[in-house]
Amino acid sequence: MTQATADHASAAVTSEEIDVEFRAVTKRFGSLTAVSSVNLRVHKGEFLSLLGPSGCGKTTSLRMIAGFEQPDEGELLIGGRDVSGVPPYKRDVNTVFQQYALFPHMSILDNVAYGLKQRRVSKKERHQQAAEALELVRLVGRDTHRPSMLSGGQQQRVALARALVMNPRVLLLDEPLGALDLKLRKEMQIELKRIQDQVGITFIYVTHDQEEALSMSDRVAVMSNGVIEQLDEPRAIYDRPLTPFVADFIGDMNFIDGQVVEAADGGFAVDAGQGVVVRGRGDVARGRRVRVGIRPERMAAHPGGGDGRANSAPSEVVTKMYLGDQVQIVARLASGSEVIVREQRTSADPALDTINPGDQVAITWDEAAPHLLGDAPHAVEKETP
Repeated sequence: MTQATADHASAAVTSEEIDVEFRAVTKRFGSLTAVSSVNLRVHKGEFLSLLGPSGCGKTTSLRMIAGFEQPDEGELLIGGRDVSGVPPYKRDVNTVFQQYALFPHMSILDNVAYGLKQRRVSKKERHQQAAEALELVRLVGRDTHRPSMLSGGQQQRVALARALVMNPRVLLLDEPLGALDLKLRKEMQIELKRIQDQVGITFIYVTHDQEEALSMSDRVAVMSNGVIEQLDEPRAIYDRPLTPFVADFIGDMNFIDGQVVEAADGGFAVDAGQGVVVRGRGDVARGRRVRVGIRPERMAAHPGGGDGRANSAPSEVVTKMYLGDQVQIVARLASGSEVIVREQRTSADPALDTINPGDQVAITWDEAAPHLLGDAPHAVEKETP
């Protein structure tokens, strides 16, 4: 998908409603292109996440907004103003990092008020604003404590309050929860969204955690190799991935390749070989070799062999695991490829409790489950020894 297509949803938004805009922004480090001709509009007051694996360009994009890096090509606007060459301290943004960087010798109140002190705000006024920021992050009564007296999650709240007290146009968050344990991280995800809803400031959040991005964001920009693969609301990102990369990176996805043998009235049938026919909804040309994706939770497993009907595949159990309220089965199809089936235990076939690795099962799915993901990759021919 082109970058223009990725930003299509925000194309009709007026400039007054845009806090940050990338216009064909490119950033290189020597021969490495970290960000490649990216176009992006961040709406005023939204929670946008930049999501992707290490090296995808998300942190470099954030650092360019902050002013720590400068674009090699294109324009970067904050509040409609080109900020190329503008130093970080003159930009109406603030950044929260994974490392809290609190002053250990200062009280929590003075840590939060430090930026206001640099702005020469009176002591009474800055302490009042800092106290309000601490109330926002639910740290009332901790004013006189030192950072060492707080937990990791509480220290991160202090860092957040210190950024928010400056009332920036845009708050940048660079994997701020990465140092926290799972329970604290989930609690802070809820708190971050609550705070963002309350203050109405634009949040741009960098993470490699899919669940984190999907649960908190108004929109998610999925990045790979310096470009935005897809920009959309979390539900659309998950339910309607536009590329195989997005489908594979966001959650789990089972891929099935085959040739389109029927295409009419908005539906298709794909012959995947070994007697497996995938029927689904979508427009695609007959004769084309395509890849379809099916989420594990859209599949079901039943003991016994397949019956040869469409959207059913005979397979062999490789592993079975209980995941609390879910049962997960990895099954090997006749083609040799493996699929993951994940079902709620309350709705799964009770007979699945008796199956073991090596047993035969039929994997089924409904016609709404398959999602077209473009052309199937070319098979690599093995060399004859």
